[in-house]
Amino acid sequence: MHRKIIVGYDGSSYSHAALDWALDEAARTAAPVHIIYADEWPVLAPAASMVPSPALRPESYVVDVINGTLEHAVARAKKIQPLVDVTSTVIRAHAAPALIDLSKQAQLIVLGARGHSAVGGLLGSVSSAVTAHAHCPVVVVRGEAAADAPVVAGVDGSAMASPVLAFAAAQAAERKVPLRVIRAWPPVTGLWEETPMVTNKVTDHEREPFDTLVTVIRDEYPDLVVEAEATVAHPAAVLTRASTGAQLLVVGSRGHGAFSGLLLGSVSQHLLRHSACTVAVVHREI
Repeated sequence: MHRKIIVGYDGSSYSHAALDWALDEAARTAAPVHIIYADEWPVLAPAASMVPSPALRPESYVVDVINGTLEHAVARAKKIQPLVDVTSTVIRAHAAPALIDLSKQAQLIVLGARGHSAVGGLLGSVSSAVTAHAHCPVVVVRGEAAADAPVVAGVDGSAMASPVLAFAAAQAAERKVPLRVIRAWPPVTGLWEETPMVTNKVTDHEREPFDTLVTVIRDEYPDLVVEAEATVAHPAAVLTRASTGAQLLVVGSRGHGAFSGLLLGSVSQHLLRHSACTVAVVHREI
């Protein structure tokens, strides 16, 4: 059985884009799609009741608005991809922790770049939190790209390089587009900046593990066009530029620790805000 592709949905245009992306992926992989609407009001209501307001939300809101929104989403999905199995659920919880928990049994989590969450747009928003702590790859849908645009993978020297490259190669092969693999070494700065240590070139010794990873992918996907680029530059800047003209940018997350992936300046979090195309954040297999 195929694991589900879970879509975080709130009725916004961003969640429409996420659902469309998920349906396209499901049509290629035969995976079912499950649409999740996180109704955060029940967990926010106790605090809201302490603040003077005209009235608390009526219970009929769930039936009249939320269920109607989901019914419309399912109907639209079936019209777009009639062969894809699409279901939906309303969960009464904060969106981020609920989606992180559901990711344990998911193939993918797909989110829009923005939404209607109470904490949307802030550091620690739904997309930031879920990409940092999920147990499966998370796709954040951004921008528009041509169907023949390449898939870009950003790798480093960590253990995440292999799963990131494997995910990106599978995506490129399924879409029948080229794969561009980028390894960027941050330039030396500070005390070492004016010494012979600074060459701004990648040595053969430094590049060897990267070339080995790329060779494995080329052997596994002999029909896939693979371009490998090793450079000395800030990874976030290089990958942001590479996202222009790409249809998917794949990077890794550092893990599930309390602050993993949420450190200011981290590459994946920077790309979630500045990439010109959709971003996939890959995690280690659990």
